[in-house]
Amino acid sequence: MNEPGSDLVIAAGPGLRRGLVIPAGELVERFSRSSGPGGQGVNTTDSRVELVFDPETSTALTPAQRERLVAALDGRLVAGRLTIVASEQRSQLRNRAAARERLVDLLRDGLAPPPPARRATKPTRGSQRRRIEGKKRRSEVKSGRGRIRPD
Repeated sequence: MNEPGSDLVIAAGPGLRRGLVIPAGELVERFSRSSGPGGQGVNTTDSRVELVFDPETSTALTPAQRERLVAALDGRLVAGRLTIVASEQRSQLRNRAAARERLVDLLRDGLAPPPPARRATKPTRGSQRRRIEGKKRRSEVKSGRGRIRPD
């Protein structure tokens, strides 16, 4: 579905009624050597993937979506661009797929509408009564801990 090197397709869901297709030209992939242990091919394969997406210049997003996404991803954006790094797999192809999956998750979360505001409610009479009764019971227990005085 989301083959590395092709358009990024995001299925319909919360915040995306019709889904979303990000053209492949708007996604920049850079490759480098992964750090850490690896084996014989550790110094020869560029398996680490950096996927860069610029939401502010994307033609796939509406202005409202762009605004919501930039606000949601504000802490992750560097110079207005979103960078995702994947290096946990040994294969470049699998790292490319992992980076694209992470981008889909971030975009879906960023474009989801905010939850409805909480409406404050009053405690019910029964819950107020139970709370007061519990406080009285606790008070009686504590008052019974005093010194015993001879009569």
